[in-house]
Parts: sequence; C-alpha cells; structure tokens
Amino acid sequence: MTITRRSALATSALAVPMFSLAEAGWPRQSIRFVVPFAPGGTSEIVARTVAAELSKQFGQTVYVDNKGGGGGIPAMSDVAHATPDGYTIILGHVGSLAVNPIIFPNQPFNVNKDFVPVTLLAKVPNLFVIHPDVPATNFKEFVAYVKQNPGRLNYGTAGNASAGHLAMEYLKLVTGLFMTHIPYRGTGPMLTDLLAGRTQASSAGLPALLPHIKSGKLRAIAVGTAQRLPALPDVPTVVEMGFKDFETSQWYGILAPAGTPRDVVKRLQEESLKALKSNGVTARFAEDSAVGGGGPPEDFAAFIAQQQKIWKEIVVRAGIKPD
Repeated sequence: MTITRRSALATSALAVPMFSLAEAGWPRQSIRFVVPFAPGGTSEIVARTVAAELSKQFGQTVYVDNKGGGGGIPAMSDVAHATPDGYTIILGHVGSLAVNPIIFPNQPFNVNKDFVPVTLLAKVPNLFVIHPDVPATNFKEFVAYVKQNPGRLNYGTAGNASAGHLAMEYLKLVTGLFMTHIPYRGTGPMLTDLLAGRTQASSAGLPALLPHIKSGKLRAIAVGTAQRLPALPDVPTVVEMGFKDFETSQWYGILAPAGTPRDVVKRLQEESLKALKSNGVTARFAEDSAVGGGGPPEDFAAFIAQQQKIWKEIVVRAGIKPD
C-alpha cells in the first residue's frame, strides 16, 4: 500500500495522541479562513460575520482569505494540502462539496477523504433577479420573454458550480428556458456586470442582492425556498409559479484538512455554535433570512452526503458541465 502525505498525517494525528492541541492552549496564533470566491458575495458575508465573533472568543484573529476562481478548486486544493493543525480552515458550500466532484472528476483532492467537516454555518435563501431593462415585471413574464427570445439573454454567476449557477440551471431544467451562462470569479464581479446591464439575470443569496433590490437597481422575480421570505414578502416562490417541489438554497459550513486533531475540530465546532448564537450574528442572519447551523461534525457530514445525492441527480438531468 502506498503511504501518502495525507494518509500519514491523518494516521499520526489519530494514532499518536501524545498531547491535546486544545489543552495545550490552541489557538496560539491567527487562523486563516479561506473563502473560495472573490469578495462581495454571500459567502464572504457569512464568513466575515462568523470570523469576527470567533476572533473575540479565541483571542486570536480569524481572518478571511478570499481565493476566488477555478470553481473553488484552487482554494480547496490549497486547504487540502495545508498542515492539519486547525490554523487553516475553509468555507465549504454546495458547489465545492456536492457538485464539483461530479463535473470535475479529476480534482487534485477528494472532498470526502481530504477534509473533515466541522459544522454547518448557515442556509441562505436563493433569489432570482433580473436587470430592470429586461421587459418583464414578474416571473411568468420573464419565462415567456426568454422562451420568445431563446439564447438572447445571458445570466451571470459567482462561477462554475457556484450556488447561483446550480440554481439557474435547475430553473432552466424545470422551465425549459435557454440562456447563456457567464461565470465570474465571485458574486462581487458578477454583480458589477449585472448592475451595468451587461448580463440580464442571475441567482444569488439574499444578503448580496437585497440592497440592490431595495434601490430598484435589480428586480426580484422569485425565491428558491419553499416559503416566501419575510424580507421580501411580495416576491413569490418558484413553487407558487407552478413548479412543484422546486427548492434551492445556498449553504455554507467549515471544513478543515483531514488529519486535524479531533479536539481541535470539536473546539472549532463548539466555538462556531457559540458565535452563531451571539447577538451580532443572529441579528445579521435574521436580516438576511439566513438559518444558522452549528451542529456537530457528524451532522454536517451526513448533510453533505445527502446534498451530494440530491445534486448528482440534478446535475445529470440538467447536463451541467463546466463552462
């Protein structure tokens, strides 16, 4: 049997518990929290909100390191090969954990073997929005317009296999729409072109889109959740528009490199739960209609496995491929 660096690290961490890093005063230095997207999107909002509280609790800086591009693969590879000591963690999401393994079969890591789930942080509603120049005032008018003009509209996303990309392809699948996908290196760059009218539609999380909806720069036509959002009570769900069982949301959680000591993973999970219950995080999440997590690693691992099963079927049916 070939002994890889990763398996050796994992084995040594589990088999030789000479001392507990947590008991030894972990963390003794700053923690790098990698976000696999450029600044300006929901992922960064979730990460920075939680990181700020963790910094207070640990007494050490938890700093967000945006590493966008490549569908999140470079960022995931970076963390997969980082020293498994708890000082490098990553924000995982539906694209990197449930979809990339399907559409990018030759990734330089295995999401189920080279990472250890720590905890689910949040589920964030997906919104479907259009630029005001699109001659449609609601979801049904938008669907009718796109069907009358197949291929004429472009939709932007935070990148290949991002939550927005998956949501739009899922919508295209159930409605029979034809639009062209324009991937960016994050929600921020995507919004720049959408607000300028260089793309015409998108799907992203509520936190990144709500200010532009309120200002009238974007038009919300539907939400991907099963119920309407308190922040936008007049915006219908896709289910209400006649597409039974349609549901899509963004979700984010913390992962660490495989081999990270169990007591460190446990400490990260417990402190994350504490952060999610803080006034600052709960207020921000309520404002964004986000649902906080914080459960144990085993629950997050089971959730990831469930999402992989669900999205594999959707990816195959929709024929989602990297652009």
